[in-house]
Amino acid sequence: MLARKILVLLLLTLTSFAFAAPTLNPDHPDRYTVVKGDTLWDIAGRFLKSPWRWPDVWHVNPQVKNPHLIYPGDELVLSYDANGNPIIRIGKRARPNLKLSPSMRKTRLDRAIPTIPLDAIQQFLSKPLAVGEKELENAPYVVQVAEEHVVAGAGDRLYVRNLKEEGKAKYSVFRPGIKYVKHTLKEDEEPEVLGYEAVYVGETTVAQFGDPATLLLTSTEREAHTGDRLLPLGDDDISENFMPHAPNADIEASIISVVDGVVQIGQNQLVVVDAGSREKIDIGTVLAVYSRGETITDNVSPERGDTVKLPDERAGTLLIFRVFEKVSFALVMDATRPLHVFDAVRNPPEL
Repeated sequence: MLARKILVLLLLTLTSFAFAAPTLNPDHPDRYTVVKGDTLWDIAGRFLKSPWRWPDVWHVNPQVKNPHLIYPGDELVLSYDANGNPIIRIGKRARPNLKLSPSMRKTRLDRAIPTIPLDAIQQFLSKPLAVGEKELENAPYVVQVAEEHVVAGAGDRLYVRNLKEEGKAKYSVFRPGIKYVKHTLKEDEEPEVLGYEAVYVGETTVAQFGDPATLLLTSTEREAHTGDRLLPLGDDDISENFMPHAPNADIEASIISVVDGVVQIGQNQLVVVDAGSREKIDIGTVLAVYSRGETITDNVSPERGDTVKLPDERAGTLLIFRVFEKVSFALVMDATRPLHVFDAVRNPPEL
């Protein structure tokens, strides 16, 4: 009976914690007019200590078409519900449409503001970033650049083997990159291989099928050369609305790589996390980053050689924008200190 009572109290505590109202910033505005260049994350940060809690305070206006979208010129108003919890609603919509002429349909003056700065991740939304061990190995490959060039750019031709005639006419070019390995703190544990980096090179179209086939490079972000691999150009309709939300499960992960790697990681940089859809991560998941505390020698302890691990320190916040089975790609939304590869990634505190 005692155990049952304890369980009930624990469940009630967890429930009340899970539904606790978000904490407002001490200097929050009561009203804010959206301007061009704003992101939803920026606006949420004006009102809340934890911007990712925005969905918990956003009051949808059901009479407004696309009520979840916010446009430049919209006025946001902070108020409170019957229980004293904060809610934010649109107080005044910007002029929504512009009628160009009697014969032309109405069109929106401005696009809805994005959740996060899309220019930081745009090129990575529809391109593979992580592939399986055999995916690139078995893919068509560049056997030579036309006219005996060592490297190729937009407008140059490539000779490609293993391209099937019944395949698509457009392909993306990738270069095999680093191996993604799950971070482990146990020295005797064999690290799990999670996948391989696929470094995006550019786009091609088939000029002539054959063995080898001839393809034309239509655009490039880096020079193509012999050994690069080709994957069919994806037709996926990638969403640009990343509604932030808490993880769907308890996450214990790590930053394992930096896209276009640097030593120290800051705001608006892209990182790779060693957890994906199998850990129930999805697009929009918000995660907290912690600098791992060092293990130091306790020179004060009477026990000779005594060591102690310093506590992990909160260092930043990530938002997941691309998910694979075993890895995810995230944008650093804020960093209170430099982040590093192998920093811990966990559920954010409920503020």
